[in-house]
Amino acid sequence: MAARVFSVEFRSAIAQRILNGESVQALATEFKIKRSILYRWRDAYRLAGKDGFRKTRGRPRGSTTQVKIKPGMTAADRRIAELERRIGRLSMENDFLARAFKRVKEARSKNSASGEARCTEK
Repeated sequence: MAARVFSVEFRSAIAQRILNGESVQALATEFKIKRSILYRWRDAYRLAGKDGFRKTRGRPRGSTTQVKIKPGMTAADRRIAELERRIGRLSMENDFLARAFKRVKEARSKNSASGEARCTEK
């Protein structure tokens, strides 16, 4: 079953109905939408109005190197923050790969019947 996509207007209208006192259960039954989704819509509408529904899904473009600009930040400060973020990401990737290689090596050693080195190992 394909996911249904609801317009901003529809979601804001439902959120307004909830805030006006209508039963979430009744609306969930009427529109065949999970109550948890309706509560999420209500909360988003309560926080930001219709703009609360305009967020996109997934990772924002360029999020890996974007730095939030704070008042008083110089170009050098922004560059340092960007490089620190990159170092952190690369460190996480290295840790992941090290664990993966360790598991592969352990699995290979368990599969080796004799104690001889395998042809891929030197």
